[in-house]
This record gives sequence, structure tokens and C-alpha cells, in this order.
Amino acid sequence: MLWRFIFFFSFQAVGGLVGWWQAQLWGVAVGICIATWCWFLWDLWRGNRVLRWLRLGDPQLAPRLRGLWGEAADRARRLLRQSQLQIDASDARLHEILSALQASPNGVVLLDGEGHIEWCNQTAEGHFGFDVERDLMQSIGNLVRDPDFTRYLNTQDFSRPVILQGRSSTASRPVRISVQLHPYGDGRKLLLSQDITALEQAEAMRRDFVANVSHEIRTPLTVLMGFVETLQTLPLTEDERQRYLGMMSQQSARMHSVVQDLLTLSRLEGSPLPGMNEWIQVKALLLRSEEEARGLSATLLASQNKQHDIVYPSAEDMLGAGQIAGVVAELQSALSNLVNNAVRYTPAGGSIHVRWESLENGGARFSVTDTGAGISPEHLPRLTERFYRVDRSRSRETGGTGLGLAIVKHAVQRHGATLQISSVQGKGSTFAVVFPASRIRANKLPSVVRPPASIQPMAGASVH
Repeated sequence: MLWRFIFFFSFQAVGGLVGWWQAQLWGVAVGICIATWCWFLWDLWRGNRVLRWLRLGDPQLAPRLRGLWGEAADRARRLLRQSQLQIDASDARLHEILSALQASPNGVVLLDGEGHIEWCNQTAEGHFGFDVERDLMQSIGNLVRDPDFTRYLNTQDFSRPVILQGRSSTASRPVRISVQLHPYGDGRKLLLSQDITALEQAEAMRRDFVANVSHEIRTPLTVLMGFVETLQTLPLTEDERQRYLGMMSQQSARMHSVVQDLLTLSRLEGSPLPGMNEWIQVKALLLRSEEEARGLSATLLASQNKQHDIVYPSAEDMLGAGQIAGVVAELQSALSNLVNNAVRYTPAGGSIHVRWESLENGGARFSVTDTGAGISPEHLPRLTERFYRVDRSRSRETGGTGLGLAIVKHAVQRHGATLQISSVQGKGSTFAVVFPASRIRANKLPSVVRPPASIQPMAGASVH
């Protein structure tokens, strides 16, 4: 404040000197008035600069002043800078929160007190067919016109979710959405949506699986109980007794096969993936599957004059097939199942061609082609489902449990391979397994080779 007093006094002194120089009293008064007005106008100009800057509100444009107005401008500039930093921090936090909500696998919709859409993420757009730019501040009741949702919205009971059809739902690919509202704040609501299609499908598969297992075990068990009661209550001849005992043995073997296949599937799903430290000769696997296929063919066609024409790669081709990394029992079960499947469903006199081909990318392809009745196109996508059969009566006659191809699919997928199925009704089918290059190598490195007789394949009856 001292400099302001000196400055003001200087103006008055100059005015006084001017009056004294003129030796007139009125000149002193005029000089003092001029000095006072000059100082007032100059101070007013400084104050206007500060006010003009405050109207703009940009800290970067703050005037550089001294004195009272300079201190006021500096303090205002610091307050503006702190306020701007707080606003930036709040915006950053809001952006992070919205980014997290945007990345959520669930749909998120923010509604105001009147039920208008204030914001929604991309997942919610897909679930309900929203467009953020078009539907912003639109009423949720006008956009989601499902009667169940309207009833849910009107009852104001949001303790449980409501299940709706997704906007992209079709008859061939149904989509189910779980929607629930959560009130918060001053009448606002948070709408969460979740695609539960996979969960419902899994639950349906679980119910079907339990029902199929119960049916597959209950049927032979009922037969066994009936035969046991017959043996206990009726006088039978020795031939009748032997015939009933044979049927009981057949049903118990069927029940045993189902249980073994279920245990195999459970073991495949629960065990760690096969490593790359054990290499098996492909030739050993092929020889073992050929032995099983020819033995099964001879058993099935023992009473017929015609036999199957089973063609395997030559000994030289088998030797050049190299080695494969994986679990011996799983690989043997997968390959043998496919060949035995072809044997079971190819009529007498038909041919079965088994091939092992090296691929350009370093992988390999094992394929089994038969000349059986073939499979209708509508059945192909479901062949690897558990207990799925094209012809249930025929599958049971040939000893199938409905789990064979499910076991094959799990076994090859655990080795990074893919199962390919193609068929033409009336002309036959081809089942192929394509192995990746990482699990195939030539016969140059030391390997773990097991003789065919020592291989113990997993359970898994064939099924078509």
C-alpha cells in the first residue's frame, strides 16, 4: 500500500508545484483535482482489466498487475486453476467409470427419474437395439415394448430380474436376456441386462443329459429285474434258463459300457491337457486299430458269406507316417472308434478305406471313409452330442451307447486336433481328424514306441 500512497501524493505534489509556480491559490486546487482524477482513471482502467479477464475465465489470459488489483488477479487465477484441476480430475474419473461400464459384458443403461435414457453402453445397444444418438433421453418404456418388461416396469417390484427375448433373437438362434432394474439416487434407476442364452442352453443340456443317463441305465436295469424275477418265480427248463441268463448278461454288459463311457468322458474333461514329452509311432496306432477293425468285422459278419473290404495304408506308408505327441490311450481310442464305427454301419460287402496323409503345413490327417448308408444333413451337426443317435434301435443292436463320438471329439480336441464329418445319404461317410503340425514329426528323433498289444484304449463304444 505504500507505493499507492507515494504515487497518489506525487500526483498531488506535482499539481501543487504547478499552482505555486503560477503563484495562484486556485492553481493548487486545480492541480490536486487533476492528479486525483488521473489516479482514479488509471485505477479504474486496472480494475476493468481484471473484470474483463474474470468474464473470460481463462487463467492463461490473467493480466500482470501490481498492487491491490494485481493481488486480487493472482488469487483469482489460483482459484480458477484449482477449480479447473478439480473439474479435470472429475472428468477423468467419470471417463474411467464410463469406460469400465462400456467394457462390461453386461448391458448398462442409466435412467433418470422419469425413465428416460441418459446413457447406455454398446452391450445394451446390442441387447435392445438402442442407438445412443437417436434414443438419448427417450423413454425406456417406449423403446422396449415387450409385455413382460412393461408389466415389470409398472409393478415397481425390481427384486427379481425379468427374462426377455433379445432383439437379435430368431427361431433358429434364440437369444434370451435377463433384465433387472436397480433404483438409486433421487428416483434414478440402473438397468442391467445379461445374455443368458448359453446358461439356459447349458441347463437344458444338463437336464437332457441326466434324463438320457437315467433312461440308458434304467432300461437294461428294468430288463435285468424282470429276468431275475422270472428266474426266481417260474420253473424253467435249462434251455430257457440259459437264454434268460444270456439276455441278462447282454443287458449288464450294455449298462457297464454306458458307465465306462461316462467315466471316460469325466476323465477327459477333468484331466490336464496332454503334453509334448511323449511321442508315439503312428504305425503302432494304425496297426492296433486295424487289428480291432478286422476282428470286429469277422464277429459281426460271421454268419454271412460276404465280408468287409478294409483297406489300410501299406507297411511302408505306415512307417513313413512318423510320430505323434500325446496320450496313447486317448489317441488309440479316438482312431479305433472311428474305424469301428465304420465297420458297424457298413453292410456286408462294403468297403472301408483308412488313410494317413501328411499336410503341407506340417500337420497330418487321419480319415475313415465307408460305403454305408450315409447320414442325413440335418443330423451331422449333432452327431457328437452325448447320447445322440441317428437310429436308436439300430445303435442298440450294434452295441452303441451314444457316447462314442462325444469321446472322440473330446480326445482329439485335447490334442489340438479337429474332427471333420462329411456324408452323402446312400453313398457313405467320411470321418477325419486333422492334427496340428506341433504334434507331428518324422522318424528322426528318439521316440517312445509301444507295441500294439500293450496299448489299452479307453472305453467308448461306436455310435452313428
